[in-house]
Amino acid sequence: MKYSREQLITMISGQMPEKRWRHVEGVMTTSVSLAKRYGADPEKADLAALLHDLAKFWPMERQEAVMLEHGLQPELLQYDRQLLHAEIGAYVAEQEYGIQDEEVLNAVRYHTSGREQMTLLDKIVCLADYIELGRNFPGVDRIRELAEENLEKALICGFDSTISFLLQQGKIIFPLTVIARNSLIRELNE
Repeated sequence: MKYSREQLITMISGQMPEKRWRHVEGVMTTSVSLAKRYGADPEKADLAALLHDLAKFWPMERQEAVMLEHGLQPELLQYDRQLLHAEIGAYVAEQEYGIQDEEVLNAVRYHTSGREQMTLLDKIVCLADYIELGRNFPGVDRIRELAEENLEKALICGFDSTISFLLQQGKIIFPLTVIARNSLIRELNE
């Protein structure tokens, strides 16, 4: 890692509005709490949470240019542009910030969509992004309750909420989110 945690905080917080930075802080706190509860590395959870939205407020033209220039999952461009920042964030974390831990990079990369056979860290950062205390949407309290009992059940509920919202809005659903949900259900049933 090229930079200290404090340097990363300064660089990342400077790229977003204060309200979004408060969200990132909430995801960091929640990720560390979940990591301790479920046996993951709290330092990795904190780092992945710190990095998870680093490209969120880049202009969309810049995000699209980075995606195309570096060949980063170009299929994402066919879906909601809100998905781009996760892939770009992982790329920037590695290329510009010197993060070499693949587990951390993947937790950043998949925090919006999930993926099949999510790692413990993937699950923690994705769920923390849903349930940090600044979040307020229908069903979030139920997801928080489930997070106290079972990580996978909480994530399934979160994915269900996202999929339901997208269906109600008539939006395209990124297939990886459905795959992630199904993978979690299979994991619970095994």
